[in-house]
Amino acid sequence: MTDPSIAQQIPSTGPCVIVLAAGRGERFMASGGKVHKLQALLLGKRVIDHVLAACKASGLAYHVVDADPSRPGMGDSIAAGVRATASASSWLILPADLPLITSDTLKTMAFAPRCAAVVPVVNGQRGHPVRFGFECFSELANLQGNNGAAHIIRALAATDSVAFIQLDDAGCITDIDTLDDLLHADMLLRRRCV
Repeated sequence: MTDPSIAQQIPSTGPCVIVLAAGRGERFMASGGKVHKLQALLLGKRVIDHVLAACKASGLAYHVVDADPSRPGMGDSIAAGVRATASASSWLILPADLPLITSDTLKTMAFAPRCAAVVPVVNGQRGHPVRFGFECFSELANLQGNNGAAHIIRALAATDSVAFIQLDDAGCITDIDTLDDLLHADMLLRRRCV
């Protein structure tokens, strides 16, 4: 759903943001959306463009995983992104429908204290991006289906290998699934710009 001309900074080493842009956006269309949610305008820019602007401003390498019939689920998309950036030292998994995410949050997550996984928490709610260390490569690269990497987090948490970082960034938890979500994000973004 992204523009094929989007330049991606593929890492040789260091952290990489995996931007998941492969979802079908069915709930958004069902709520009355006329375009795919990532193409919807938010203060004059597409939702996906807000996310990519934060990635670029962070200075981190990033890789966009677009829709592909061979990757039907979120797990498949994460696996494809991780395999495409196998030389990265860690991966920040970022759904492309989080247009309020900030570059500061991306940097904070990328360089948080070393742990197998790092999860941001905002107002008691878990958010994105979730960072996975290189030791998670095999599990991430072999994900399949719609469930994403939640089971990896659960397994790591059972061995105290997950760090939960308290952040003050509504962008970690403000995703766009419906037209109402888009209006809410618009309101939050306007407040931020004042």
